[in-house]
Amino acid sequence: MTSYDDPTKLTTPTMKYKSLQAIDARVHKERDIKSLFEPSSVAVIGASPDPDGVGHSILRNLMMGGFKGTIFPVNPKHKNILSMKCYASVLDIEDSLDMAVVVISGKLILQLLEELHQKGVSSAIIISAGFKEAGQEGVELEKQVHELAREYGISLLGPNCLGLINTDSKVSMNASFSRGMALPGNIALMSQSGALCTSILDYAKGNQIGFSKFISFGNKVDLNENDLLRYLAYDPKTQVILMYLEDLTDGMTFMHLAREVTSKYGAGKPILAIKTGRTNEGASAAASHTGSLAGSDEVYDAIMAQAGVLRVDTVQELFDYAMAFGNQPLPQSNRVAILTNAGGPGIMTTDACIRYGLQLSKFESTTIEMLKSSLPPTANVNNPVDVIGDARHDRYEAALQALLNDDNTDAVIVILTPQTMTDIEEIAQVVSRLAKDTEKPILASFMGWVDVSPGVKILRENGIPHYLFPENAAKVLATMATYKKWTKRAQTKERIFEVDRGKAHQVIQDTVNSERTLIPEWKALQILDAYGFPVLPSRLAKTKENLPSLCAQLGFPLVMKIVSPDIIHKTEANGVAVGVADLESALQTFEQLMNSARQYRPDAEIWGVMLQQMAKKGKEIILGATRYPKFGPIVMFGLGGIYTEVLKDVTFRLAPMRSENAQEMMSEIKGKKILNGVRGEAPADLEAIQECIERLSQLVVEFPVIQELDINPLIVSEYGASVADARIVLAEYDDLKELEKN
Repeated sequence: MTSYDDPTKLTTPTMKYKSLQAIDARVHKERDIKSLFEPSSVAVIGASPDPDGVGHSILRNLMMGGFKGTIFPVNPKHKNILSMKCYASVLDIEDSLDMAVVVISGKLILQLLEELHQKGVSSAIIISAGFKEAGQEGVELEKQVHELAREYGISLLGPNCLGLINTDSKVSMNASFSRGMALPGNIALMSQSGALCTSILDYAKGNQIGFSKFISFGNKVDLNENDLLRYLAYDPKTQVILMYLEDLTDGMTFMHLAREVTSKYGAGKPILAIKTGRTNEGASAAASHTGSLAGSDEVYDAIMAQAGVLRVDTVQELFDYAMAFGNQPLPQSNRVAILTNAGGPGIMTTDACIRYGLQLSKFESTTIEMLKSSLPPTANVNNPVDVIGDARHDRYEAALQALLNDDNTDAVIVILTPQTMTDIEEIAQVVSRLAKDTEKPILASFMGWVDVSPGVKILRENGIPHYLFPENAAKVLATMATYKKWTKRAQTKERIFEVDRGKAHQVIQDTVNSERTLIPEWKALQILDAYGFPVLPSRLAKTKENLPSLCAQLGFPLVMKIVSPDIIHKTEANGVAVGVADLESALQTFEQLMNSARQYRPDAEIWGVMLQQMAKKGKEIILGATRYPKFGPIVMFGLGGIYTEVLKDVTFRLAPMRSENAQEMMSEIKGKKILNGVRGEAPADLEAIQECIERLSQLVVEFPVIQELDINPLIVSEYGASVADARIVLAEYDDLKELEKN
């Protein structure tokens, strides 16, 4: 049998760096799609004179949207459409052509690609449906379209999509069949759902939300979210990126790319994403703790957390956040001041701020004195500041100015409830004017609907995010503070450890040669030992006669475990004994374990009994990894033991990872206080845990044949850690051959 890998290639730490460089090269490999967004000429292939036809809508939208380039209708059945000359074929167009919008039957598209190639067209939008969403025939057609487009170097958006809008005044292109042009703005939206796009456009217009780019990318036959993200990262008109995703084409590339886009070291643009399908699809088939806990939704959470992408649940939340990120500066920290004319909403907002992780500002003495001098005696000058129900714009102005001048305040939430004497529009003007002279974000909640509408209109026209209820404003502000913290984080490097790859390779190769996928604990511990994990000293007793010398080497007390490649869960087979105190007990336990294993599975191949030193008392941790298609290895960390799958207090990250990712994993679990020590207990050795997480990341990256790996438990004391149990599952043999090809 051919070796799945060459161990001589895995003998120096530099091999890992080379693999990471390959990832970086893939991440930064840009495709030139400028002609898609900024064409000087566009052909509408399938243009139609029928007012109800998609081809007519796209042609009309290009014209009415003020497209700055040249438009060429293409349809062999007509000579003129919308008073423009219509061409029988793109090959009949005398001028050069940058981009085509395609609204013809999918069966004709292969021939069309030939013509586009001859014409020198570099990009196209395929609006047409009838591809993979229509069944197996559509899947095959889509595959052919993809291969031909790549051969000809034509960048394709779609198929089965709404199209693309670029509001840049230099282009002003509406290459879609939406009901109208988007308002200009600094928010870019890309969506896998075309139908959702039409609803979003209508909602955005009603709320005066503008876009820089509006992209429906459909089935992703060629261009995917990563290609579009690369373009938007450097688009000067885009400051915020919104995404509606049903899946990711390449999770690893997305993570590395999005990380750069969201970081201050890259483009520094926040990404807000809805990822549908919050299910545990695929997890039920997994045998390991890690596999059963790492459902698809957990994987997407890990990718987005690692990339600094802000995941939201609803379209409403998407725009709640976008209005703030797109129009307000980020808070320097999480200290917020609340300004209100009603006590109840102020208290509600206070509760929401604390719930979402914000802190109430503790005002400087000068701020309090200024508030006292400007507000009536009945007003509350502490946070939340209550200017009382009869407050007019002058009182709001004095209070808001004082709060913005306070060095202990990073942001302000302005609340208004409409009273008879409340001059709503004037207060909105005050908020808008003061916002222009500060680097601190201001979010508003003018509570109500009819009476406050004129003021809300003024706020929105001036870029002040407005929310129907102040709790929403608190949640948005907390998210802005979280993102700011992300941009300011200390970026660490990935640690590469000196390990014995050859030893690990041999164990894995022996398992492959035996045509097994499960590596039992005895062998799994050898792999972990080769990678520098703190493995407890252990010996394998094949017969009772081996026990006296082996026990003497290890000392008592001992843990004894059955070793068999056919018994996955040893406890179910009564195959574990803890606290074996002496040789006599060891001899009796050996017989009991062997008999229990034979009764549990008579046909099992039994290698013997493993003797293992007892670990010191400590906290039980679980570490694991599982490999997902499109994403690669996912590393898990959490509280361990028998209740792991019940409590599910775990977190995930993609490998390879930096040290900061391991630190984030340890801080995210609910049980982190247990690790820090409670009720007089000593804290766990967090550095030892972090090192184990990073070593695990290195192991599963360097051996892609590992499908699943569990270390449960890792027993962590105040000083150090010990691997008490481990299990490794390799990829199935057919998958292994696929790995060899790749």
